[in-house]
Amino acid sequence: MHIVVTGAAGFIGSNIVRGLNARGEQRIIAVDDLAPADKVANLADCDIADFLDKDEFVERLHHGDFAYDIAAEIHQGACSDTMETDGRYMMRNNYRYSVTLLDYCQEQEIPFLYASSASVYGAGTVFREERACEAPLNVYAYSKFLFDQYVRGLGDDRSAQIAGFRYFNVYGPREQHKGRGSSVAWHFFTQLRAEGKVRLFEGSGGYANGEQRRDFVHVDDVVQANLWMLDHPEVSGIFNVGTGRAQSFNDVAVAVLNAATDGPAQTAAHWVEAGKIEYIPFPSALVGKYQSFTEADLTRLRAAGYEAPFASVEDGVAKYVKALAQRR
Repeated sequence: MHIVVTGAAGFIGSNIVRGLNARGEQRIIAVDDLAPADKVANLADCDIADFLDKDEFVERLHHGDFAYDIAAEIHQGACSDTMETDGRYMMRNNYRYSVTLLDYCQEQEIPFLYASSASVYGAGTVFREERACEAPLNVYAYSKFLFDQYVRGLGDDRSAQIAGFRYFNVYGPREQHKGRGSSVAWHFFTQLRAEGKVRLFEGSGGYANGEQRRDFVHVDDVVQANLWMLDHPEVSGIFNVGTGRAQSFNDVAVAVLNAATDGPAQTAAHWVEAGKIEYIPFPSALVGKYQSFTEADLTRLRAAGYEAPFASVEDGVAKYVKALAQRR
């Protein structure tokens, strides 16, 4: 039997494929939309059994081509651009497509793991997997929220495992194709290489320059959470996946600079004085649509039995920067 990974050529999807390969799993059906095609590089060092375009995959599901041949589906495929303004496209691609895949998996009693997003919490300050904490600020966040609501609507009336992961700010290898949607760690590294400095937003939402805070989580930790859930089909629910600790954009910039520069570790104040950190005006287009603070509440994930630690910004970003430096 095969494991299906949708969004397999994307950032998190390709890292999950590599994680499966590391466990000896190669019977993987990779599903994605390769327009544009540059993200295919993410699969170049992966071993898969087959690749299908996302539309062809749905068509073949309806034709019964995979009857009794799918052991689990790990659904990572989505438009993740939070600045996308075409709501019809976003809802069709993120919500309706997900519903179609989940309905099939429920009919066939196939475990279904999927990517949700911490963006569903909007500008809130409490990050628990509860309806009262959720207020999406854009159509991307709404598409993720609505699918979570669809899952909740099934209640306990499910035929197989359904596990959703509310990813916080994920960073790490294989994200370079995302452009403006890449992590701040990636942007800071590329800015440093190109301009000799990194640029952060000035203060906003009551936060000082660069002190807006997010829960930054390394993609390796995200992969391990997915693989653990795959090994525990008795566990269902919607779970936050982050470190459980908010850190500032200044922390990320300092981690990039310290990892990319010879010499002792320095502080943000040092790098500002040295001209390596520059603060730029907060974009007007993001006013009212920006999460100035996120921090995963891991209570539900830990209660489910997941005990693995999550890397801090200092450790995870340093690891990432070293990997990026080796590629260039």
